[in-house]
Parts: sequence; structure tokens; C-alpha cells
Amino acid sequence: MVRALLPLGAALLGATAVLADSPPTCSLTQKCPKEAPCCSQYGQCGVGAYCLGGCDPRMSFSLDSCVPAPVCQDKTYKMDSLDRYKDISEYLGDPSKADWVGQGEPLLYNGNLLLTMPPKSVGTVLATTTYMWYGTVKARFKTSRGAGVVTAFILFSDVKDEIDYEFVGVDLGTAQTNYYFQGIPDYHNSGNITVASSTYDDFHDYEIQWTPDQITWLVDGKVGRTKKRSETWNATANQWDYPQTPSRVQISLWPGGADTNAKGTVDWAGGPIDWNSEEIKNFGYYFATFSDVSVECFKTDTPPGTHKHKSYYYNDARATNDTVIDSDKSTILKSFLGTGTDMDKGDSTTSGSASSSSSVNNIPGGNSSPPNQVPGGNNADTGPAVAAAAAAAARPPTARRAALPRASRSTVATTPPAVTTRTTATAALIVPWAPARLPSLLGSPGCSCCETDSPGVV
Repeated sequence: MVRALLPLGAALLGATAVLADSPPTCSLTQKCPKEAPCCSQYGQCGVGAYCLGGCDPRMSFSLDSCVPAPVCQDKTYKMDSLDRYKDISEYLGDPSKADWVGQGEPLLYNGNLLLTMPPKSVGTVLATTTYMWYGTVKARFKTSRGAGVVTAFILFSDVKDEIDYEFVGVDLGTAQTNYYFQGIPDYHNSGNITVASSTYDDFHDYEIQWTPDQITWLVDGKVGRTKKRSETWNATANQWDYPQTPSRVQISLWPGGADTNAKGTVDWAGGPIDWNSEEIKNFGYYFATFSDVSVECFKTDTPPGTHKHKSYYYNDARATNDTVIDSDKSTILKSFLGTGTDMDKGDSTTSGSASSSSSVNNIPGGNSSPPNQVPGGNNADTGPAVAAAAAAAARPPTARRAALPRASRSTVATTPPAVTTRTTATAALIVPWAPARLPSLLGSPGCSCCETDSPGVV
């Protein structure tokens, strides 16, 4: 199968609430307004979490509207605990407080992490809180299975550079790979790698080695595909169409076969998803199982690819690797009222807690009021990254996790834990990735690129 025309990166933070009012939209030709200056990866404007991971400086009110991104750290993440995970509504940009940020229902099972996708939901997505500017990332996991079910392991930058592994649930012997430069779709960027045994039944090691000159995809230590930067020259645009900017590691499980998706997406994902499948009947959700993820930063004394200081930011809207600055700027907001140009806004020195009251959205999928506080959290057709289950997602993240059966946090269960609190609103189900790389992800509302019969639009 041909990989989707649209990149996958917008899947992050897909499980969000549907809010009453629509935040302003943003794109390369329509920047965010001053009062809601940060353009989220969903192509929506706001403050707070909109200004953190995924904030695109090219589409924001100004380059410095987005909060600087935490630099790379060599680290192995054992996926046997949720102690270092925070819902997006709980994270203000301090990587010392969390390794992963996301939304959905991550659960623990037998010393591993399950990314779950209950019926009529948009699944679960997690992203690292630090950024990798070249280097090596490896993940050991089992994919999910079933028509319309997609498991993903990717690198995704705030300006839409992307390097992917994707797995369609009807083909358990193939790892699909892809790459994008600034979200520009290209059917020729994809390539498949045959996996020795079932991706669902067996753990495999999937690895991306990324340097300024080459991308190498490896499965179980064996090279499956290589792409050289020298092969990506775009003479028309006079540029290298090659991923080159600091990126977060993202892992996700999402419904490519949802009936709200374009036919091309559904076909690529293996057909319509079955919300009454044996997997759903047996466990209450689809799931992918992650054992560990390791990041090794690129080693260099000079840019591009350094991680000597505290944070990365862009000094030019071209957003190529020569515009990335390795700096000592702070990455932490004092409250969800803050932005890159006013990071202390909402700070409370008397109560010790930061206020989050605002008329502008600041938390994706969070409070239903005020309206513009969470990227992806609106009910408009132009909000492509909006999620499912208004009732479930509207509850505070801690309440959602507390509602899960005790077994979900056990490491000795013999079957995946059951999830019993999963009533969702079908009408609220909208694709978890912002169409656009394109429009919503990128900016303009809608998904003209994905309304196609071409195989594989994610």
C-alpha cells in the first residue's frame, strides 16, 4: 500500500473535548491574532498549551509567540509507569517534571504501556517533552490489529518536518515508512519494510537513525531503508525537502478507518474500523503495547544538531536547520495564560498556584469554558484535530485515569485491563490529525488534500 498523502504528526493529542466556540484558525497565509498568538499543530490559535509542543512559529502572530522547546537529552524510557506522564492540561513546559505529554487513555499492563482506543474514540497519543535535533531513536513495541486501526511511531517537528513508522492493522507483516519536509505531501517519500514475524504477536525493535545527511530505518537491528539528503533537492523551490528541525518522539494509536475520515484514508487503513470486533468484545478497546523507547542525541560541537544549552527556537520563518538556535531561554510557562512573549502571565506568588482564567483557549481538550484554551478542542468542521468523547474528555485527566479499573495500573494482570467507563459521542468523532499539513495542521480549515480516493491519507 502507498502511505498516506498527509503526514501523521497531527495525531498527537487527538483525544480532546468538543468545545462550544471555535478558536481562530491559522496557516502560512493567515497568522494568529495578537490576543491568541500561538498556532497549534492543529491550525488553531490560543495561549498556554497552544504555545508549547507543536506550536508553529511560522503561523503564529510572531516567531517568539511559541515557547522555546527543551533540547535533546540522551535517555531510555522504560514504559512501565505513568509517573512521568502528564496530560496536556497538566503540563507547562518543564521537562524535569514529565517525560511524556499527551491525551487519551494510556494504561499499564505486565510492565508495559498500552496505548488504548475504546469504541468511537480517536485513540491515544503521547509525545516526549524534549526535542531531538538529529540522533537515533528506537522503540520496542507490539502494534495493534484490525481493519482501520493504525499504530504509529514518528518524529515530528513544530514546523511539520516528519519521519515515520506506521502500521496498518490488516497487514501485520509490514512496517510502512515515510518522511516529510515542512508537511509538504509527496507520494514518492514512502517505503515499506517487511517484518520477520507478526507485528501484533511479537515485540520488535523499530529504529530511526537521523543525521544531517541521511535517514536510516532499521527493524530488529537490520537496515530496511535509507534516504540520503542529497536525493531530496527541490530545484523548483531551491531547497532540500529533507526533515531537519528539532522534533518530538510521538507514539500513537488512531482510527484511520473511522467513518468520519476521507475514503482515501479509510482505504489505506485497511477499511472501516469495526467497533464491535473481537478485540473490543474481549478487552473493551484496541491497544498497542510499548516496552521501551530510547533516544540518543546527535553528537556534534557545532550546529546543526547541538544540544549544549536549554532550548531551541527559530530566528527566521524559513524554519530550516540554519534558523534553529540552541539557547538558554526558558521553556516553562507560569500558567496557561502565558505565551512565548509573556511567560510569567498568570503567575500567582501568593497562592502558589497559577491562574488559568482567560477568554482565550489555552488547553487542548480541557475546560469547556473558556472556549479557546486547548489546541484541537472545538466543535467546528474547521477543527480537524478535534476529538471524540466530549463527556469522557471533559472530565479532569486525573478523574479519567482514576475511573479506570485498578487492574489498569497492575503489572501482574494476565489479560489487558478492562475499561468500563467508555461512553462517547459518535457525532463528536473527528480525525485526530489535523488535515492539512495542510490545512488544519497547517492552517487553513478543511482537508481538500485528504478528500481523495488516492490510497493512504493520514
